[in-house]
Amino acid sequence: MTCNACGGDLARRFEDVRDPQTLELFSIALCGSCGLGHTSPQPADLSRYYGPAYHGGRHGFTAKYCAWRRVRWLSSQVTSKGTLLDVGCGDGTFLLQAQAKGWHVVGTEMNPKVARAQGLDVGETLDDVAALGPFQAITLWHSLEHMRDPRGTLERVRHLLSPGGRIVVAVPNAQGWQARVFGAGWFHLDVPRHLYHFSERALDSLFGTVGLRVTKKWHHEVEIDLMGWSQSALNRTSSVPNVFFHSLTGRPTRVGRAWEAASFVVGGALSALAIPASAGSAWLGQGATLIAVAEAA
Repeated sequence: MTCNACGGDLARRFEDVRDPQTLELFSIALCGSCGLGHTSPQPADLSRYYGPAYHGGRHGFTAKYCAWRRVRWLSSQVTSKGTLLDVGCGDGTFLLQAQAKGWHVVGTEMNPKVARAQGLDVGETLDDVAALGPFQAITLWHSLEHMRDPRGTLERVRHLLSPGGRIVVAVPNAQGWQARVFGAGWFHLDVPRHLYHFSERALDSLFGTVGLRVTKKWHHEVEIDLMGWSQSALNRTSSVPNVFFHSLTGRPTRVGRAWEAASFVVGGALSALAIPASAGSAWLGQGATLIAVAEAA
């Protein structure tokens, strides 16, 4: 294997990283040149790792706040509202919020039924929506790490930008404080759905490789940071992973009600205790999320 982003050599970083859904084991290899992590092996058929409970409700009760915050970030960087493409739009919550704020919205999603049911124009691939461009803004909110070819994806979306347009990418920060503390047990590794794992250096390198220049960065999404601290800590002491996250977002937990209730209480307490660590890591650029805005170089 060589690096998808730069072609550099890969070295094994983690031997045994467990998929919390199937409990299968994967490894993560790291590029010695740019630092991009690669899940190994990458299953030929990923559909069985995205069960019916995966799509929709991704952020639980925080969905509307998350969408509002992301639209606010986007509007601070792109003042002229035109056509917005959201790559990997999920259930369409972000697109609906952007539409309400004056954007003409388009999305892609591997399972587009939920978003289409809300009246949104959503294709399964970039080929399905390319003719609707060029786009004033293209967003990839925690979708780039799911792509089989992140370099090819960014090259393609760059060519779909209108002159002066912006690309916004959010990915888990694989070199932030959380990732360093929890290692192979970090909640946001989420193998094999996350095929790639980005440090800030790796993301910057990939942008440069495809001809994009970063103009703005953020290092924090509050619900993602807090869940990363609390659920990673709980997974250290539990034989069943992600019970707190699943119960919070309405997914099956595979445990009894008493266990689920205990995880909910303890997870909530841990999330509250994690607020100072979350705020401090964001302030120092070491949060659990990287958000970068880029334009064509």
